Amino acid sequence: MKVVVIGGGASGLIAGGYSALNGNETVIIEKNEKLGKKIYITGKGRCNVTNAVGSEEFLTNVVSNPKFLMSAIHSFSPSDLMELIESYGVPLKTERGMRVFPVSDKASDIIKALANFAYSSGVKTRLESECSKLIIKDDRINGVELKTGEKIKADKVIVATGGYSYRATGSTGDGYGFAKSAGHSIVELKPSLVGINLKRKDISALSGLALKNVELKVYDTNGKPASSGFGEMLFTHTGISGPLVLTASARINRKNIDGASISIDLKPSLDAKTLDNRIISDFKKYNNKIVLNSFDDLLPKALIPYVIGNANIDAYKRVNSVTKEERSRLVGALKDFRFEIESLGDINTAIITSGGVSTKEIDPKTMESKIVKGLYFVGEVLDVDALTGGFNLQIAFSTGYLAGNAQ
Repeated sequence: MKVVVIGGGASGLIAGGYSALNGNETVIIEKNEKLGKKIYITGKGRCNVTNAVGSEEFLTNVVSNPKFLMSAIHSFSPSDLMELIESYGVPLKTERGMRVFPVSDKASDIIKALANFAYSSGVKTRLESECSKLIIKDDRINGVELKTGEKIKADKVIVATGGYSYRATGSTGDGYGFAKSAGHSIVELKPSLVGINLKRKDISALSGLALKNVELKVYDTNGKPASSGFGEMLFTHTGISGPLVLTASARINRKNIDGASISIDLKPSLDAKTLDNRIISDFKKYNNKIVLNSFDDLLPKALIPYVIGNANIDAYKRVNSVTKEERSRLVGALKDFRFEIESLGDINTAIITSGGVSTKEIDPKTMESKIVKGLYFVGEVLDVDALTGGFNLQIAFSTGYLAGNAQ
């Protein structure tokens, strides 16, 4: 059987490798000058290659269509991937949150292992070659055509082109065009694992400020909770980012966020009464100072004027004249530090693309199209996405595995 894999990234390398292992004449067509270009930037260059949790817990971290991925994750689990990579001479380590990295902390080592797997399996590659369209006859794949006009015959084509984020790495949405030409539906593309822009324009003064051990809640247009989490975040020149925010973006990117807001509990370990007593204690310590200069023990300096402003208190008022009602407003501002959401960050800055080829039109056991025989879709081009922590890369590997082994 002749097999063409479009895309030499995570899903394409695994799909191509297993296809060749099954005795198929397999070629990976990659438009970049090298394989795995997007893998180089994952995990800030360290490559968070997977997450070592069990299959059931893994699926709880999938945001879109987790049931569709059950066969894929059970067939090629994180432990299966880890065994494969280590068998090609790249030792792995598991860090906080069960995130798996190469011991070397070099994404390039992961790419070398995957490439060695593909090449040793018998895969051929064509770099700096770009597919322009699928060749389909009588609802069956017949091959692909390159931008040069060259036609390559194939009994099976696996589309592993990635999503639409980080377009400099080659993820320019080609796969969605291929899918549409084959009659597939595309679920609207949204940025996921991305920063959130806030409406308050003076937020830029907080840029670079990191917060730890805070609780972040997102409220939708109707004021109902849409996401909640505890951990770390940071302010940017247009809003907020960091682990908590990336997770929140994945939870809300398909919701109407007009009028939505975020709320930060700056002191989640303290209830309102305990926090009020803490403020009273600090005010006694700084008895003759103004309010603005009395929160250094409680908050980062840059944050103080914002909290006082949200509490609607005169920042230059002496603390010994602050009323009980004003203290109550300060407690409220600390427990519910709120901003209106303007938008999610641009999709090109997103770690992952949410949306894509409708899973209703794909066989979850093989990743084959239900519309065109011999056509397969794997990885980020599908309407599947997950939280941070190596889950999205594993989805790419697992779906690639199914497509590569399908006969």
